[in-house]
Amino acid sequence: MTIRTLIVDDEPLAREGIRLRLAAEPDVAVVGECGNGREAVAAIRRDAPDLILLDVQMPGLDGFDVLAEVGPERMPLVIFVTAYDQHALRAFEVHALDYLLKPIDQDRFTQAVQQARARLQQHDLTHLNRQLHALLDTLASPATAATDTGIPLQRLLIKTHGRIFFLPLDEVDWIEAAGDYVRLHAGPQRHLLRETMANLEQQLPAHFQRIHRSIIVNLHQVRELRARDHGEYVVYLRDGTTLKLSRSYRERLQEALGTSL
Repeated sequence: MTIRTLIVDDEPLAREGIRLRLAAEPDVAVVGECGNGREAVAAIRRDAPDLILLDVQMPGLDGFDVLAEVGPERMPLVIFVTAYDQHALRAFEVHALDYLLKPIDQDRFTQAVQQARARLQQHDLTHLNRQLHALLDTLASPATAATDTGIPLQRLLIKTHGRIFFLPLDEVDWIEAAGDYVRLHAGPQRHLLRETMANLEQQLPAHFQRIHRSIIVNLHQVRELRARDHGEYVVYLRDGTTLKLSRSYRERLQEALGTSL
């Protein structure tokens, strides 16, 4: 059996490195190389490869966009190539999709190709489709994915401007509603996440408390509270940010702090 393989990476040197490694696999034939997501979608539809080594971070359509554009039913076996650190790869590991971490280790590369070979020999494509669907669901609702799989939420998957990264919750100072999105304030950085305040609130650990219908605050970042008129308070964060504690959420905050205001 010949494994018809497509290489997708926006870096020419990275594509060359993968091509040279694949040359050592006698049953692997490289049927094409793509430098961006659009080319990859067209090549997958045209050539129907058995295996694709797919870079995650690319300008325009990234690796996950390619998966969504083609659809799990028509995707070949996928080995993601990523620069994520080991700790941030939970989304892949949960759904048992293989990945290679840059810079690529030769033994790990050989192992990934061997696993792909075994799957193709077993014709295990139905199981693969379920895994790809599960990964797409994770990306569509990053805030709830950890809870759905029984893993405590410790980070949020942020997708913006052709870039995908994991934001640790400890780096989030406060969160505000922004229509169908929430805006995450992490130091000087601002990130939009497609999620509702209500859904996100249910997944956050106890030290994230809602203090207003449009504000959730990380209590670890609170410096002090100051009383104002009509039972309202101003919440001061360590970086000098001031937020309003509304009366309707005062009791809940008291319970979280274990003291009366």
